[in-house]
Amino acid sequence: MAAMMLGDLGADVIKIEHRVTGDAFRGYVVADDGTDVTIGGGRGCFYECINRNKRGIALDLGKTEGRELVYRLVRTADVFVQNFRKPVREKLQLDYATLSSYNPQLIYANCSGYGPEGSSSDDPAYDYLGLARSGIMHTTAGEPGMPIPVGAGLADQMGGTMAAYGILAALLARERLGVGQELDVSLLSSMMWLQYLNVSSAAMVGYEFHWPPRGQGVRNPLIGHYMCGDGRWIAISMLQADRHWADFCAVLGIEELREDPRFKDMFVRARNCAALMETLDRIFAGRTREDWIRLFREANLVVAPVNTIHELIEDEQVVANRYIVEYDHPVVAKKIKMMGVPVDLAQTPGGIHRPAPDFGQHTEEVLLEIGYSWDDIADLKEKEVI
Repeated sequence: MAAMMLGDLGADVIKIEHRVTGDAFRGYVVADDGTDVTIGGGRGCFYECINRNKRGIALDLGKTEGRELVYRLVRTADVFVQNFRKPVREKLQLDYATLSSYNPQLIYANCSGYGPEGSSSDDPAYDYLGLARSGIMHTTAGEPGMPIPVGAGLADQMGGTMAAYGILAALLARERLGVGQELDVSLLSSMMWLQYLNVSSAAMVGYEFHWPPRGQGVRNPLIGHYMCGDGRWIAISMLQADRHWADFCAVLGIEELREDPRFKDMFVRARNCAALMETLDRIFAGRTREDWIRLFREANLVVAPVNTIHELIEDEQVVANRYIVEYDHPVVAKKIKMMGVPVDLAQTPGGIHRPAPDFGQHTEEVLLEIGYSWDDIADLKEKEVI
């Protein structure tokens, strides 16, 4: 994810895979529920999504010649990104001390599970464990004691995003100060950062925020989600509830409740939230979501649809801002849609300019660029290095 994001911004990214097994994600062409997730030509959408804008080479890092190939690449590279655990990268001689001896200006990014220090620093970790250990499963629990995982690959993607953030900061520091350096970003630290406000408030004053189950202990019924008459959901968010209470009552046609002593201010509304939400559920069920959104916007009240992922892709704001882009895929010979670049740079916009590489597609091309001859390449193939 980190390297893909840098590739979106124009970096020349070279993905290294094992010459026999390759990236295991290449084989993920059928989802867990049996759905075919290929885009054509046997290419899985998941591999395609996170490997766009990369070139691919395949080699054996267990062989001296394979490591020497990497050292040659490192001599002219700006960044080296890896997620081997410390014992593995030291065994392979791909640790920071080794690679920086070939290029002292190198930015070396460790993508770890739990950080470089501590008893779990060398433990294996995957996305699901990042969700678990970071506490976000607890924060989003739908009922006490029942953890709920969030999203698909959220910890992995957040980890990659934070790695890209760290790499860009390190590149700027190198430009300003002339220093290369090693950095570490973990699934744990990234998912903690995603919950920055909650984690910091708990650390400072012991206050931990979590959304209670709907209708149970709601602090402010004007922040919540309600089902509309067409079976779709609407979300409202009026943090300054008393400021909006009168207009809210007018839009919903419940002016008689405006001065009701049970609901006169946000504090008593919190105590009587169950009764108010029962009324609101009934009122919202009387119109379609589109109608409610129009009425709320006309009254300058804060509202949004609760989108499904398919609704999100067609959302007018997503379309208007080109958050989902169409890409002419040169291999499968058709247009495909995928998430574009989330940051809009006016003068140097990012984009999709290369599909995910076929297995070992650019091995010869890259080797020629770093000084290998065709005879060298033939010799490496014979030795089963590439």
